[in-house]
Amino acid sequence: MSPGETQRASVQGRLEPYPAYRDSGVEWLGQIPEHWETPALKRLVDPTRPITYGIVQCGPDHPDGIPYVRPVDMHDERGVKVDDLQKTTPEIAAAYARSTIRPGDVVVSIGPSFGKAMIVPPELNGANLTQGTARVAPAPRVASPFLFWALRAESSRQAWDSYCSGATFRALTLETLGSCAVALPPLIEQRAIADFLDRETARIDALVAKKERLIELLQEKRTALISRAVTKGLDPNVPMKDSGVEWLGEIPAHWHLRNLKHVCERVFVGIAEAATFAYVDDGVPMLRSTDVRANRIRTNDIRQIDRRFADRLRSKRLRTGDIVTVRTGNAGVSAVVPLEFNQGQCFTLVVSRLSVVNDSRYFCYWLNAPVGQLQFVVEGMGTAQVNISVPIVQNTTVCVPPPDEQAQIASWIERQLVRWDALTLRTREAIDRLKELRAALISAAVTGKIDVREEA
Repeated sequence: MSPGETQRASVQGRLEPYPAYRDSGVEWLGQIPEHWETPALKRLVDPTRPITYGIVQCGPDHPDGIPYVRPVDMHDERGVKVDDLQKTTPEIAAAYARSTIRPGDVVVSIGPSFGKAMIVPPELNGANLTQGTARVAPAPRVASPFLFWALRAESSRQAWDSYCSGATFRALTLETLGSCAVALPPLIEQRAIADFLDRETARIDALVAKKERLIELLQEKRTALISRAVTKGLDPNVPMKDSGVEWLGEIPAHWHLRNLKHVCERVFVGIAEAATFAYVDDGVPMLRSTDVRANRIRTNDIRQIDRRFADRLRSKRLRTGDIVTVRTGNAGVSAVVPLEFNQGQCFTLVVSRLSVVNDSRYFCYWLNAPVGQLQFVVEGMGTAQVNISVPIVQNTTVCVPPPDEQAQIASWIERQLVRWDALTLRTREAIDRLKELRAALISAAVTGKIDVREEA
């Protein structure tokens, strides 16, 4: 059973079904309560205000004009930030009076990011839309909140995906939107279902927000743990001394401050010439900046280059234990080269080959800690984006404990990170389950798989 099926079973097991069902005749709706209807969406709108898209050319932003809603302004179910909306001239808005929106209307994105939906709030009365959005003005027998949830359900997404399958430009037309079947209960049930979903999704969203905040705190703790270990060591009772560096503060008295080049045999840049012509299916591993994460190498989708091409640049070969540092983009992010990439190559990364007495894990944790990243930002500024060079890496200030202590600190950090990362992973999995439950709850409620009238 897939995770989605498991969640649907959980939802349906917790809440009772309706007493009797019938075949809806619509593949993506399946069985519906026998007293429900399955009209097309276009049959559920105010006949004087049919489904329509908005302004084709809105012109420059007009500060004192009429606000309009674009797909990019919509945040799934959270609607829009009214103060952030762009505005068009009253003349252009008047020419598109047919797409004026009112409180209670439902707006649906129909462009490439189709499927977003929102209920128009009172403060957008008289506003307008763009060509990438459509107005759905509910008829009196349709409750806006229910229609909103019905259009957010997986059944609607399945219908729209089927309409757009095979299309080069995935977008909804007004015809396909209007033809989408909706499982429709009586008005009193619509309101009960909408109230139930408003309450239950808010509860789930609050749980998700708490868990996302927990992940943020875990990341902050993780960073603080590494930072303290590489700057203060593991012994809280060790004598300390002033480092003489304002942003570093005190360090253990027996440690030294050095530039990274003084603990390296060599610092160099990997292959700098274009190597795409040398890509092969079976050759020498070629690390790119996109393969480098903080303290680890991404091992999937590693490119390979021709062995003869790699041999011509053998002076650029990587060795196990080298530290590779991203030059642009995620500038300063560093990782230790693992055993499986020994004798591989890299593209334009800065490579630090440490002397044999030093532990590359410790210095990699230093470079990725705030004390290392701060130096990269300061030294790499002055261009459109931070750019890390060999001299910047060479002259980066590092704390240098005795070699055996470097290894102890690195091993301790690794053990701690296993625990922190496992907790973070469990929290992310819990968030995924909550989101699956939320989607299953919406779909089950708006298609009548569960009876929420008593719950509401």
